[in-house]
Amino acid sequence: PFDYDSVAEMVLATVKVKGKPTKVLIDANRNGYMYVIDRTNGKLIAANPYVKVNWASGIDMKTGRPIETDVSAKARAGEKTDVWPSILGGKNWEPMSYSPKTGLAYANTLNFGGHYKAVPAEYKAGEWYLGMDLSLGWAWPEGPRGYLKAIDPMTGKAKWEAPSDIPRFSGVLSTGGGVVFSGQLTGEFEAFDADTGKKLWGFQTGSGIEGQPITWQQDGAQYVAVSVGIGGVYSLFSGDERLAHVPAGGSLWAFKLMK
Repeated sequence: PFDYDSVAEMVLATVKVKGKPTKVLIDANRNGYMYVIDRTNGKLIAANPYVKVNWASGIDMKTGRPIETDVSAKARAGEKTDVWPSILGGKNWEPMSYSPKTGLAYANTLNFGGHYKAVPAEYKAGEWYLGMDLSLGWAWPEGPRGYLKAIDPMTGKAKWEAPSDIPRFSGVLSTGGGVVFSGQLTGEFEAFDADTGKKLWGFQTGSGIEGQPITWQQDGAQYVAVSVGIGGVYSLFSGDERLAHVPAGGSLWAFKLMK
């Protein structure tokens, strides 16, 4: 009922499970849980929250089903309640990255809930077909609304996190050289130390970043590029006035990494 459709990427990696290298699929689900599945046989290995979750108390490891709380029960009964994460999820579409060197998954996560009440989903041509009262708005936290997190996939716990008052909605890139790239909706393209989370560099691109950073090598030099242009669900539905004056953008920025 909370729009927790699993629309995001599935990361393929090899991680140690009980000391044995295991081929897995990692999913930072919209519902707030990070799943690790043995991709050779479909067995659920781990499922832990990586953001604040109140609609479920955990995942049944035998069935893979969530153990729902009274929050979920109230919502299904039509009562008004606050649900964490919101309908935008613990992480939205923006792809995360996994580094085999650090064993960590790097993801832009969301730190807010939603005021939720189910309503009859009536079809009206040209309007959003939604079974909830979206006008109730969001349950904002005191502090940052998002974090770039370096997450242990087996536990869901973060080794480090970089807060952002306005949540980041860009994809994340981690490199073999130990650098993590991400972008802000306010336009800053950022680089962090993959092991410590220390911010190494930033550049103002002029518009919100929601694209996926990529890297390549050419003529002996390494380059990083990212598409820039604000939009997306947070910009459209959050009502965050701080984004009102961010230019629409629509550009591609490329950078050369210097030794």
